[in-house]
Amino acid sequence: MNKTEVRALAQSMGLAVAAKGDSQEICFVPNGDYAAFLDAYLRSKGVEPAAKRGAIVSADGRTMGEHTGVHHFTVGQRRGLGIATGEPLYVIATDAATQRVTVGPSEQLFRTRLGAKDVNWISWAGLTAPARAQVKIRNKHEAAAATLHPADAPDRVEVRFDEPQRAVTPGQAAVFYEGDLVLGGGWIE
Repeated sequence: MNKTEVRALAQSMGLAVAAKGDSQEICFVPNGDYAAFLDAYLRSKGVEPAAKRGAIVSADGRTMGEHTGVHHFTVGQRRGLGIATGEPLYVIATDAATQRVTVGPSEQLFRTRLGAKDVNWISWAGLTAPARAQVKIRNKHEAAAATLHPADAPDRVEVRFDEPQRAVTPGQAAVFYEGDLVLGGGWIE
């Protein structure tokens, strides 16, 4: 069923959620502050979040500032970097192992490919040869034309976009479509 059919069914059953707006965020994260949510969750489990300071660096390795944990940053982020250079800077990459946040100009956010792991095929049995698909790399992302390539394991795929895509973010979902049909999806590496 598509979303319109589900809403019609819910309305015919008298369910109040039939007219509820679409959710765009995780409903249990207050104010969209994911870092604070994670810190509070860890504390509720008896684990004090580590105050891991790290460097904010430019793409060429120059140290530009310091931060209190990479979990406060996401690829593509512009606000809240805590540094000023006279030009807009964006998070280009994060590295939890080294607590390093790399920043740069907007044009450094574009990628022509990504690797996806833990791929779950829904409409296909698997991928044995390159295949065309539309790929979404985040909720509001316009699906982009790409070629899917088998990788070194059945649950891994390499995605090669026809046009560079902005802010390909490790840990986010990549979902593969053929029109309205969901082919499958996995986690961006």
